[in-house]
Amino acid sequence: MKPALAELISVSKNYAHIPVLKGVDFSVYAGEVHALLGGNGAGKSTLMKILAGLVTPTGGQVRIGGKALSPATPSQAQAMGLYLVPQEAHIFPNQSVLENVCVGLPQAASAYRSRVKDLIARLGVTLGLDTKAATLEIADRQIVEILRGLIRDAKVLILDEPTSALTPLEVETLFTRMRALRESGHGLVFISHKLHELRAVSDRITVLRDGHVVHSEAMEDSTDAEILAAMSPGVTALSDRVAGKIASEEKVLSLSHLSGEGFVDISLDVHRGEVLGLTGVVGAGRTELAETLIGLRPRAGGDVMLEGRPFRAAKPSDAVKQGVVHLSEDRQQYGLFLEAPLYWNTSSFVYEQLPFFLRPAREQKRFETYRKSLGIKCASPDQPVGSLSGGNQQKVLLSKCLAAEPKLLILDEPTRGVDVGARNDIYRIIEDLAATGTSVIVISSDFDEVVRLSDRIAVMAGGHLAGELPAGASTDAIGQLAFESKETLHA
Repeated sequence: MKPALAELISVSKNYAHIPVLKGVDFSVYAGEVHALLGGNGAGKSTLMKILAGLVTPTGGQVRIGGKALSPATPSQAQAMGLYLVPQEAHIFPNQSVLENVCVGLPQAASAYRSRVKDLIARLGVTLGLDTKAATLEIADRQIVEILRGLIRDAKVLILDEPTSALTPLEVETLFTRMRALRESGHGLVFISHKLHELRAVSDRITVLRDGHVVHSEAMEDSTDAEILAAMSPGVTALSDRVAGKIASEEKVLSLSHLSGEGFVDISLDVHRGEVLGLTGVVGAGRTELAETLIGLRPRAGGDVMLEGRPFRAAKPSDAVKQGVVHLSEDRQQYGLFLEAPLYWNTSSFVYEQLPFFLRPAREQKRFETYRKSLGIKCASPDQPVGSLSGGNQQKVLLSKCLAAEPKLLILDEPTRGVDVGARNDIYRIIEDLAATGTSVIVISSDFDEVVRLSDRIAVMAGGHLAGELPAGASTDAIGQLAFESKETLHA
């Protein structure tokens, strides 16, 4: 049997006497991809932070390469050959890609230039070493994190939701690299909520629920039904949505030849009560279009009409006042106030409507309404939102958007980094909003998600609108529009 590169033996962890992990055994062997699955709050992140030296366990042992992780620090874990690629990339925005990859290494970044360039080529991505990290899309930030591990000669890589913001083509590129790493003797932990992705690349799967290991088998010996039942009893695979019927012919939003940073000449309509899927590969201009609409980016030309009247927002608060609300793809950096209490986050879009002196009891009542309707799992409305799991953070961000009572809700990657149960909840919320007359634009790199949710699908490529498709269009049809257009923008 191949040697264990990393082991957690009967590991437990308590926070304020509350057990989060309860005697967990987990191992990663040379030449394997070990999938780790579990619902939000199951303990996955805590377990991996313990393995990476970020958190000290209450009990049990952590061993890397047969040696005890002691002291339990990230630098010690890295020195022993383990690197955690986090779900939310940690980027120094004013530094270059090369400087970000090499941060903390003993020599100057320039000394590693040739090696980093080689690693980028082997990953099959396009990434300029001198590009400022602040300009990177989320997918490229994730690549920077992976490069940080590889440049440090990590034998064990923990990939926490690495595909959450990637297109299908980029996912397959990542999987190709993961397979190559496996063949070269690396051990990888792959955390994802997408079963088809886990099956594509994983050798073993372990499922956590409520801090326990409830399933651990070879992937080929585990059925989808067994995995879903272990993760969350009662949760089944996602059902198909009957979509395509536009609830109203009334146009809530009309774009006419709109141009801005990263896109040109976009003309499309969104009807009342319609879910419009907006998709394409990363860099197609989808996020830039949304950010231009809400005033985060300047408009270069074209017209926007909201309910038949000219619409323009100099800043996001202007858009909110007019009924256009945007959920950012990067919830931690742009969506939430991580140290603020839950009720404060829920009301943060509408504070201008509140009395001069904030009334916490009133805002806690508002939060409680959304806690019940969205299924937010928390201990108290005073709890900092940063202490919640990713899926519950996303639901708090949704509560913030819904509290503003939008006419048009723009959701950028709304299910990024959430489990199958939370994803189902978010889908139902979107469908309920459309049913009550709210118009929704869903921006997603997940073609299956777009097909499931959308009444119409708009595909962008190279900053242009490559075409529109009806509800129920195949993912192949979306892919042809998304990948075949090679148009580029001109200054």
